[in-house]
Amino acid sequence: MTYNTQMEAARLGIITEQMLSVAEKESIDPQIIRERVAKGSIAIPANKNHKSLDPNGIGEGLKTKINVNLGVSGDCADYTEEFEKVNLALEFKAEAIMDLSNYGKTNTFRKQLIEKSPAMIGTVPIYDAIGYLEKDLKKITAKDFLKVVEAHAKEGVDFMTIHAGINRHAINSFRKAKRLTNIVSRGGSLVFAWMEMTGNENPFYEFYDDVLDILYKYDVTISLGDALRPGSTYDSTDAAQISELIELGHLTKRAWEKNVQVMVEGPGHMAINEIAANMILQKRICHNAPFYVLGPLVTDIAPGYDHITSAIGGAIAAANGADFLCYVTPAEHLRLPNKDDVKEGIIASKIAAHAADIAKGIPNARDVDNKMSDARRRIDWEEMFSLAIDPEKARAYFESKPPAERHSCSMCGKMCAMRTTNKILNNETVEFEE
Repeated sequence: MTYNTQMEAARLGIITEQMLSVAEKESIDPQIIRERVAKGSIAIPANKNHKSLDPNGIGEGLKTKINVNLGVSGDCADYTEEFEKVNLALEFKAEAIMDLSNYGKTNTFRKQLIEKSPAMIGTVPIYDAIGYLEKDLKKITAKDFLKVVEAHAKEGVDFMTIHAGINRHAINSFRKAKRLTNIVSRGGSLVFAWMEMTGNENPFYEFYDDVLDILYKYDVTISLGDALRPGSTYDSTDAAQISELIELGHLTKRAWEKNVQVMVEGPGHMAINEIAANMILQKRICHNAPFYVLGPLVTDIAPGYDHITSAIGGAIAAANGADFLCYVTPAEHLRLPNKDDVKEGIIASKIAAHAADIAKGIPNARDVDNKMSDARRRIDWEEMFSLAIDPEKARAYFESKPPAERHSCSMCGKMCAMRTTNKILNNETVEFEE
């Protein structure tokens, strides 16, 4: 039997190599993976032309995955630095990298990225449209947009953010909502501007079937972009956001009807007390499709520390059903992140994802924590460093103020609770003389 996409194979009863790889990583029966891919609650973004890919699954019952955004802009067009960020993302085992480049001819970087990266690669084709087509936004046609989508798919992109839900109805809801921060999605704002300047319907909505035909051909997963995601806690869960979410639910089913895998994107900025309800609402309206969230950022006043506001929201979101976290760096809202910012963002996002996996009871998620706790009991520093998310930083902190004896750290010295308890349990005397 022949098939084009992971979903089509799953519905034909075929367990693909990619499904087997995911099953092994997740310690789940391959048949369960197949069944969930077939119904759409798991996506395995795996473009046929991405030969270096190490497949990962996103969705029901799986570990929470993270995505790293990078790419050049008109103000920062140094691809050498972007590849340093790529190497960092791969070093810390980020499952996905999105190339959000929006300046000049980006395909050379993207092709090199796809060639070397075992991580899933995502893009937002509308970012690339102006540079790729060398046209002003107003002069770009619907067919032009589809041409860019096909170019990215042919190059080997595994998933694409397509802002198909911001149609005329959703825009009416947005106008009535009288938002504090309006539209903060870059891709969403471009679609909105194009619609308003041309008077036409959203081309990704109007020609959605043509988009799906392209994605089906190469097995590209559609990541339904939330153009109307809230950009402030004030705007969260408003009529505009929910109106678009309803459209995304309809679009999810239409994609599945064509055997195209789907992820749905979500907020944004959101107060802590709204996050759990939003996760449940999204899963219900979008038929349990994998949910991909940016943050959510739980407060709006922490520029320079938004990797923390995002990690707080991301942990709560994932614990309540989100499947895929887009990292946020300390540079969010301020500038293009540098390499150090990227590292901080990756670590914060990985902490959030792992904390959520423990809360969700993901198989074996707690194993590494148990190993770390055992190493702490034994005061085995080398083992602790090896188990840390960032071994280099853990070692550097310890060595920056080392204890006189390595039975403790420099905070507690010989009053270390582990040392004291271990000695008593071993029938030894506790002494504190120098």
